[in-house]
Amino acid sequence: MFHSDQGSQYGSRQFRQRLWRYRIRQGMSRRGNCWENAPMERVFRSLKSVWIPTTGYLTGQQAQRDIGQYLMSH
Repeated sequence: MFHSDQGSQYGSRQFRQRLWRYRIRQGMSRRGNCWENAPMERVFRSLKSVWIPTTGYLTGQQAQRDIGQYLMSH
């Protein structure tokens, strides 16, 4: 699931086709409803501020492992 606001970049044909290609469902907030996206904003805020090391990762594999673990456990 890819959740976003109704920005033009997320509604573009190219973007929607890419999601479809990778079998990712798309969800969008209703126009003018900023609270609808709040739970996902909270998850990503915690991910960025608490989980990801301030020094970053040395490899993409490390990042994928740690971020995957974080997302699957919360």
